[in-house]
Amino acid sequence: MYALAASAAGVGALALAQPCEAKIIYTKTHQVIGTNGFYGLDLNHDGNIDFLIQERGSSFSSTGYNGLFVKEAFGNAVRGSNSLALALSGGAPIGPRQQFISRTNSVGELMFNVVCTPDTGCSTKGQWGGVSDRYLGLKFLISGKTHYGWARLSVDIKPGHNIVATLTGYAYQTIANKKISAGQTSSRADHTAGGSASAESEISDSAVVQPSPLQQPSSLGRLALGMRDVPLRRQP
Repeated sequence: MYALAASAAGVGALALAQPCEAKIIYTKTHQVIGTNGFYGLDLNHDGNIDFLIQERGSSFSSTGYNGLFVKEAFGNAVRGSNSLALALSGGAPIGPRQQFISRTNSVGELMFNVVCTPDTGCSTKGQWGGVSDRYLGLKFLISGKTHYGWARLSVDIKPGHNIVATLTGYAYQTIANKKISAGQTSSRADHTAGGSASAESEISDSAVVQPSPLQQPSSLGRLALGMRDVPLRRQP
């Protein structure tokens, strides 16, 4: 736990040490969110969780439920429509002109679910089932000002209808109220993840993957203990 705390502090210090001319901060990561797992996404590494990506359910054959959700801190939102979080393709705009949703569900905005009953069989809902390298469009607050960002995920549906999401990177625009494109990792619009390293501001973030309160930084651990039925908060 001391090592994890030191690692989290190091990442936060690195984020603060980014050059002042940087416009987009990109974080490369690999976080797997399996059955009943969660990951607290801190886009700007300030110690406050901006979004919580969580899976709920259990393995089943003919009767059961599994769902993948993204829950926003108070004042934040995700690109969505009709209570569903959109699975954006690379290059999609994320900014003031797009539609965002928040607090449409007590457990978060639905990304994908599977529902099976003996009478009706199995049905699915949402855009995130079986996708590779799609993007969540994110709107969040830094010191009371609106910023935009993205999170890149792939989602597999495993045997037993288990949903497994893998978060592979995220980024945010450091200039308030300025748009970002899904997958963009530098201030030049034609650069996306995997582009020129010299044009990117990258932070390595390869923390322990399987979520549990003891494996996360202390702020996330405290949140995890009561996160299931209470709204996220962040400081204005």
